[in-house]
Amino acid sequence: MAWLSLLLFLPWFLLLGSLFWLFPRQPRTARRRLFDGGTLLLALVLSVLAMHWGYRMGLAEQGAGPIWPQVLAVLYAYGAFLAVLVLAVLLRGNACR
Repeated sequence: MAWLSLLLFLPWFLLLGSLFWLFPRQPRTARRRLFDGGTLLLALVLSVLAMHWGYRMGLAEQGAGPIWPQVLAVLYAYGAFLAVLVLAVLLRGNACR
């Protein structure tokens, strides 16, 4: 059931990942493509791990409603994805020279 959050956010992740990949357009070196591809793969993997962690945290919360595990799973997955992308944008200039 935790995978529902990834399924729901996958279009948004694809949009953010596409924007990250496409902009800025120059310089487009092999090193930059490798950095961007690795970043997107890392963002997806960490997002899935955070999603499972959030879902388990939601299940462990006593007295919370039945939707709470899904809400936490989405929040953790989205937070992990954005954290990786923001860090990569900040590091991209130095890493791709």
